[in-house]
Amino acid sequence: MIITRRHVLVGLGACIGAGILACTAGFAWFLHLADSHAQAPPHTDGIVAFTGGPERVETALRLLAEGRADRLLLSGIGGGAELSALAHRAGVDPLPLAPRVTIDRNAATTKGNALATAGWARSNNIGSLLVVTAAYHMPRALTELARTLPGVTLHPLPVASHERSTEPALRLMAEEYIKFLATATGLTTVLPEREPTLAHPSHAG
Repeated sequence: MIITRRHVLVGLGACIGAGILACTAGFAWFLHLADSHAQAPPHTDGIVAFTGGPERVETALRLLAEGRADRLLLSGIGGGAELSALAHRAGVDPLPLAPRVTIDRNAATTKGNALATAGWARSNNIGSLLVVTAAYHMPRALTELARTLPGVTLHPLPVASHERSTEPALRLMAEEYIKFLATATGLTTVLPEREPTLAHPSHAG
């Protein structure tokens, strides 16, 4: 059989079409995954909040104040934000919570969050973990945590986004999907990450 230019173009078009279809189907699956809400148990050993968006820290502090877990890790707290100010925004009293809260100030990526969580979980004998982050970020967060905490039961508790139907939100979801694929395929495992530094709120500077 003689392969002509037309055959090559048809084959190339078919490959491109199949690739577009696969990407579209994958993105649709990712949107469904990000929108799925599993029922969280009434109590877990710990809670971790991956910071970087609104209501994540506040939600986690309220859950701790409600007795939903024994300990809380706030991962990726930037600047000099202290527990007192964070608790004030959440509408909870920081004093009874302080001995049970740990602050990670170094994590700047989801992989960094997961590494900090792994060290904290091992130090505190965490066997079950409530994971608080944005709904669109949850699939990637769970993937990284499952890799660093293979023996810990993870329970997602997503913070809902209020921009789902807007163009910026769809662009954000598309960007997150690409990052999720990089995480799921293991590309993030080869990237260097600085060692996390964890601090009790009373000693965090």
